[in-house]
Amino acid sequence: MTAGVADILIVEDKDALRQMWRLTLERAGYGVSEAADLKQARQALRRQPPTVVLTDLRLPDGTGLDVLRAAKTLNPDVPVVVLTAYGSIEEAVAAMKDGAEDFLQKPVDPDHLLLVLGRLAETHRLRRERVLMREEYARRYGFPRIIGDSPAMQDVGRQLQRVAPTDTTVLLLGESGVGKELFARAIHHLSERRQEAFVAVNCAAIPETLIENELFGHEKGAFTGADARQVGKFELARGGTLFLDEIGELPLAAQSKLLRALEERAITRIGGAQEIGVNVRIVAATNRDLAAAVAAKTFREDLFYRLAVFAIEIPPLRERRADIPALAAHFTEKYGREIRRRKIALSPAALQALQAYDFPGNIRELENCIERACILCEGATLEPEDLRLPTPTPSSGRRRRS
Repeated sequence: MTAGVADILIVEDKDALRQMWRLTLERAGYGVSEAADLKQARQALRRQPPTVVLTDLRLPDGTGLDVLRAAKTLNPDVPVVVLTAYGSIEEAVAAMKDGAEDFLQKPVDPDHLLLVLGRLAETHRLRRERVLMREEYARRYGFPRIIGDSPAMQDVGRQLQRVAPTDTTVLLLGESGVGKELFARAIHHLSERRQEAFVAVNCAAIPETLIENELFGHEKGAFTGADARQVGKFELARGGTLFLDEIGELPLAAQSKLLRALEERAITRIGGAQEIGVNVRIVAATNRDLAAAVAAKTFREDLFYRLAVFAIEIPPLRERRADIPALAAHFTEKYGREIRRRKIALSPAALQALQAYDFPGNIRELENCIERACILCEGATLEPEDLRLPTPTPSSGRRRRS
């Protein structure tokens, strides 16, 4: 990593020393933020996630170990360097046990400090670059692992990791079955909102007459049968992420109210008069061509531009066939364990058949195929006949988003 794209948080109560470190780091090309005590450090960590934290051990209202724990709570992967003029073996051991990457005694040679920070910034970059694909990260935060090592998936992963820490609205584009909700959950879990709710709404599954009630809620007596107040999905997601799946199916009347909610960051329940502030991050998804829907006047142009601030195209499985072996192995292990209570393997011929098929239903179809095969197979190995793949046709797998 070049220094210019790394952000260092300096936590030091002595103004002169903090300014000296800042000048040293800025001359080396780093972005720098400062904190003079533990309270300011916590605010800085929430305001702008740093690449590396550099903290003094002794602070007026706490210790560098408190800064370390606060940083690791918000981002377990952020490297923290603890500095002190009162170094001891016990303090070094405590810092390392709590996850510090290094422990340096003052006065610190500037060249040595830059060497340490450069190494840690590069380590941080490599961790972030593969974080979506790491099984241990998925286990730690409790969301399904994204599997894929193809160049197309690596590009999607880099885009997600860039946008996730921000509050920018994201529009996920892709065919049915590519796993758009999985990517939406990854954005949420990589954001500062991960401790709050992730609320998903399938706009295509809710009748047109009920969609506004689902999103915004209603007051008691708003309509016949409204015997009590109901909170909508916007309020349920307050402080967290609201995932609007199949946004292209949203009726025009609801589109207008959604646009106002996004612009004003406030909603009004049906039958209510009071505006309610809602601090939510919006991630939307569709398998439709929204630009064509705008041209056909079935989707509002202003809402389209409000949603498409950061659009990510998730490639269909046929365009990333290199990921099929890893995905197939994952599903075979999963359903072998769940269905057959034993380890199931894929034969080379079965894997070859999977890689030759276009999978118009994408990952969802692949998963269903493996689950069915695990039920049908008689031995411990899946063979081509267990997969029951459809006979390929010239047009197979070349459907466009409609």
